[in-house]
Amino acid sequence: MTELLKTPLYDLHIELGAKMVPFAGYAMPVQFSLGVMKEHLHTRQKAGLFDVSHMGQVIIKCEDYAAAAVALEALVPVNILGLGEGRQRYGMLTHDAGGILDDLMIANRGDHLFVVVNAACKAQDIALMKGSIGNDCVSEFTDRALLALQGPASEFVLADLNADVRDMRFMDVATLTLNGVDCDVARAGYTGEDGFEISVPAGAATDLARRLLDHPDVEPIGLGARDSLRLEAGLCLYGHDISTDTTPVEAGLDWAIQKVRRKGGAREGGFPGADVILNELTEGAARHRVGLRPEGRAPMREGVELFDRPEGQSPIGRITSGGFGPTVGGPVAMGYVAKPFDQAGTQVFGELRGKRLPLTVTPLPFTPANFKR
Repeated sequence: MTELLKTPLYDLHIELGAKMVPFAGYAMPVQFSLGVMKEHLHTRQKAGLFDVSHMGQVIIKCEDYAAAAVALEALVPVNILGLGEGRQRYGMLTHDAGGILDDLMIANRGDHLFVVVNAACKAQDIALMKGSIGNDCVSEFTDRALLALQGPASEFVLADLNADVRDMRFMDVATLTLNGVDCDVARAGYTGEDGFEISVPAGAATDLARRLLDHPDVEPIGLGARDSLRLEAGLCLYGHDISTDTTPVEAGLDWAIQKVRRKGGAREGGFPGADVILNELTEGAARHRVGLRPEGRAPMREGVELFDRPEGQSPIGRITSGGFGPTVGGPVAMGYVAKPFDQAGTQVFGELRGKRLPLTVTPLPFTPANFKR
């Protein structure tokens, strides 16, 4: 059995009494002393500190920014060339059939691109980028940690270390000195709350984390609450809600494909699966990702098949993420359903323990976003 990797914050997690679990090849904290429910609610009300150092941090640097942007545009259906300096954008790597290889965050850092990719996909992503863009242009940060400070109090907490964070808006990226160390800071996250993601040298990560945790509004948060927070926010988890078998249009991620990359745009297509994806953008997809609210208190989780009626024989969809939403106060789920069952208010039925139980198709997100625009 392969030994699990450890993030730079591993010893701190143990010290704080974290329950550790295997995740994407790493030993990661699933919860701390508060427990998942209280960690979730604390993040919504104040600020939570997450260790996301298992994610891949990638630098793409060519002769200039334009060359790096054009090279990456050959792999993603996103406008990278038009991304402003000090700004970042959500995107996805696609394959020739239009499916999603990974989703990622892409930042313009002036003379290079900074890309954050999912932990389970980073080896294949980096190999794909190097094969397409060139070995000399693509490198991975292996000596950095990545922290996420999320919640409505996050600006006030981080401003104690550097007041410049107050001037940042959602999706801004800047190099700021925090606790005496230069860090790359993005005003973003994956909880639906205002917050920041902080790339910090590995050797300084624990001291920075301790400094943030010293604030009375900050608690350490594990993967359990991270999952329920992103589910309430209607955000996809790669390998579950999106995968090589889902297209961006099916997944409801068409908002991430800018006009310049669509039919009639100045840089139309040119990415893997463009024919499939561009056709779905104009003609529609046969199924869509939707929010689902099960009746009652019992959550319906990933893998539950969906039917159009209690006695239906053929499934019309499947749940890809589900659980209890602490902020919502009841079970929530996401999944894919065939047209025309994707309309809000439609009732469908989930197969659970031999019974067909009702769910209602619901607009996403379940909890309104709280970003600083």
